[in-house]
Amino acid sequence: MARQLEDATDTLLASLLIADGRSTLKALAEATGLSVSAVQARVRRLEADGVIRGYVADVDHEAIGLPLAAFISLIPLDPSREYEIPATLAGLSEIESCHSVAGDVSFMLFVRVATPTALETLIREIRTLANVATRTTVVLQTSFERRARPPSHPR
Repeated sequence: MARQLEDATDTLLASLLIADGRSTLKALAEATGLSVSAVQARVRRLEADGVIRGYVADVDHEAIGLPLAAFISLIPLDPSREYEIPATLAGLSEIESCHSVAGDVSFMLFVRVATPTALETLIREIRTLANVATRTTVVLQTSFERRARPPSHPR
């Protein structure tokens, strides 16, 4: 489990890196008022503590051949094996995220695929591997996506 952010400077660093994971240490130092070496030490600590888990590129999914997105709700057919589902499906590269949820379903997947046929194939594979019933909602358009933002601290 990751530790909590310690202070407003950690929060600011996290916010800056969420906005641009490729920010230079110099730019982070200027934004925080710290020295480059102090920023480097803080960022390394945030990485080591699991607050910063990695850096990713925000890509245009259509440009990389994955224009079709969908939410797939999972309903276990064998409730005694429900919590094995995430590990069972972790190797499917089409699944971008898996969430345990409250309500009529147990898990909600967010997936990206190239075609409707690929989505159908993926759904069949999920049903077989995880022994689940599914409900699928295809994304027609994404108006906006937001990344998690750390809480703001008064300065």
